Amino acid sequence: MTTQTATQPATTHISRRSKVRFALILGGLTALGPLSIDMYLPALPTIAGELSTTASSVQLTLTACLIGIALGQILAGPLSDSFGRRRPLLVGLSIYTTLSLLCALAPSVEMLVGLRALQAIGVAAGMVIARAAVRDLFSGTAMTKFFSNLMLVTGLAPILAPVLGGQVLQFTSWRGVFVLLGGFGAMLLIVTALWLPETLPAARRTPARISRTLRVFGGLLTDRLFVGYGLSCGLMFAAIFAYISGSAFVLQGIYGLSPQAYSIVFGVNSLGLVALGQLNGRIVGRFSERRLLTTGLVMANVGGIGLVIAALSEIGLAAILPPLFLLVSANGFVMPNATALALGAHPRTAGSASALLGVLQFVVGGVAAPLVGLAGESSALPMAVVMAGLAIAGLTVFGTLTRGCARLRCRPGSGRPPRRSARAAHRPGGSGSTFFVTKRIDRCAHRTGQVYYQQVAERLAELLVMLTVITRHKDGVTRRRRITAHRGGRT
Repeated sequence: MTTQTATQPATTHISRRSKVRFALILGGLTALGPLSIDMYLPALPTIAGELSTTASSVQLTLTACLIGIALGQILAGPLSDSFGRRRPLLVGLSIYTTLSLLCALAPSVEMLVGLRALQAIGVAAGMVIARAAVRDLFSGTAMTKFFSNLMLVTGLAPILAPVLGGQVLQFTSWRGVFVLLGGFGAMLLIVTALWLPETLPAARRTPARISRTLRVFGGLLTDRLFVGYGLSCGLMFAAIFAYISGSAFVLQGIYGLSPQAYSIVFGVNSLGLVALGQLNGRIVGRFSERRLLTTGLVMANVGGIGLVIAALSEIGLAAILPPLFLLVSANGFVMPNATALALGAHPRTAGSASALLGVLQFVVGGVAAPLVGLAGESSALPMAVVMAGLAIAGLTVFGTLTRGCARLRCRPGSGRPPRRSARAAHRPGGSGSTFFVTKRIDRCAHRTGQVYYQQVAERLAELLVMLTVITRHKDGVTRRRRITAHRGGRT
């Protein structure tokens, strides 16, 4: 009883007002990443000129931010499992606020690169702990719906960040952009300190040991379901990275769109992603997370193949835009469902699981983004091939590594084995010892969250019940024979 209580977050005791408050705060934490990455992009040429450096050197500030986010998640996730969500989050936001203001004072590009890497640790803390807090508060369909609501922020933040940065540059310099980011971090710090409660009780925390953290990461990496859902999500995230890094060159440089027209196309694609994310939140109760995830991956593959065909045919912009819209929008089905399914089976290590999920996204995305420009900027084919290849790889990984879950009909987002083994313990003839043993097996399978152990639990439970029935049958036959023999002797 203690184990079950400790591992299952309660969603029924959260009021509607509290859900709205959590959505606003966690949405702000999720927006830290896109704002920190994209908001200062319009100022890159100005930074290069003011700091007397090259464009490639200034672009290192973006690379440092991405690396810092990936490494920071590995640090923040396990710490939040050991010390709770609030303390690491408040420390991370304090780091982010301070480093953002120091970036505004950077005297050289080398200093700016180093400060951006440290600033990214605070970004990582906000992103990884926001996902872990959702896992603490919700489970199953409720968790998927909440992640779908966060897609509104994930889709709109990349659109608004460069626009907001461009507007800020009309009134101040690039240093003012970092001051504004620091102010946003300070606001989140105050709001989190006042209105975000601790979501991880002390009873569910784990000891802070490096050896244990390595074992947890090792266990996650050997969990086929987690890797399958996480890697398929990471590959689709990488397709979005490839789209962001290559679409401006393709649509403006090759097809001649103006910056204003490009921003409209970019906005329409992002709105499609947001719309499907919101639709996912409304229909996830009627359709399983796995089915919606499969639908999103198939849509992305159809869009990717259509994009390659359009690039090869050289028909023009009208043939490029529809499949591009389909591929980008499909992430509205992929991201929330893959995230919920990956985190659903790991309630006790949600911080570490969230960290590894984020690392998969940023590492695969960071590797895929430069591939778009390797074949030059004279054709749309490199971007199309990279995006289609990532979508195909995502569907292949999903189908290969998570096939066992479909075979066993696992309950989506729960990480629990099928109910059959638990029911078997209550069949007529089941003894108290059988119920105890099968319950222990179910708990073991629930802790591991792996399909193999769930299958073993089911088979062992059936075997134990069968042996109990056979034993009771034999005892009954023996007892009846003794009674018959005794009555015959008396006669």
